[in-house]
Amino acid sequence: MKTKQITFAGLAIALAIVVSTIIKLPSLPNGGSITLFSMLIISMIGYCYGPTTGFIASITYGVLQFILEPYFVHPLQVLLDYPLAFGALGISGFFSKNKNGLIYGYLFGILGRLFFHEVSGLIFYTTYVGDFHDNMIAISAVLIYNASYVLTEGLITLILLVLPPVRKMLESIKRLSVIY
Repeated sequence: MKTKQITFAGLAIALAIVVSTIIKLPSLPNGGSITLFSMLIISMIGYCYGPTTGFIASITYGVLQFILEPYFVHPLQVLLDYPLAFGALGISGFFSKNKNGLIYGYLFGILGRLFFHEVSGLIFYTTYVGDFHDNMIAISAVLIYNASYVLTEGLITLILLVLPPVRKMLESIKRLSVIY
């Protein structure tokens, strides 16, 4: 990684941490909250520099989230809910050269994050449920719970991303981040 990449990624991670700490809409009782645009800030790293830098930065962000606000019941949740779930935001790097790449990358990143939170919830909840019917209820409840904050923030951000002034500003940021 070049110095400019490290600097840009470090600043983005710091900004996302500040945003996720200060600007929380509802904080849910068992972890998870809607933060305004922290996932977008992390996704921008992958969008600007590609998947390798995107994954490194987003996994780093996930580890920092665990250090600052850990919430887990099962040890496997530490891996699934933090480095892997937030690390999925690095998927945005695969779309860095596509038209509308940030929108597609962000969408796939948040769906990846939702997937890892879902697996984590299933491991936790189905451990304590005995039969198939109750497991189906647990699976539905976990999806509703996780989607309530991940997809809500994602939808708010996607609406923002389609606004022409915002798209223009984010493209300017990408041009400024280019390494010569």
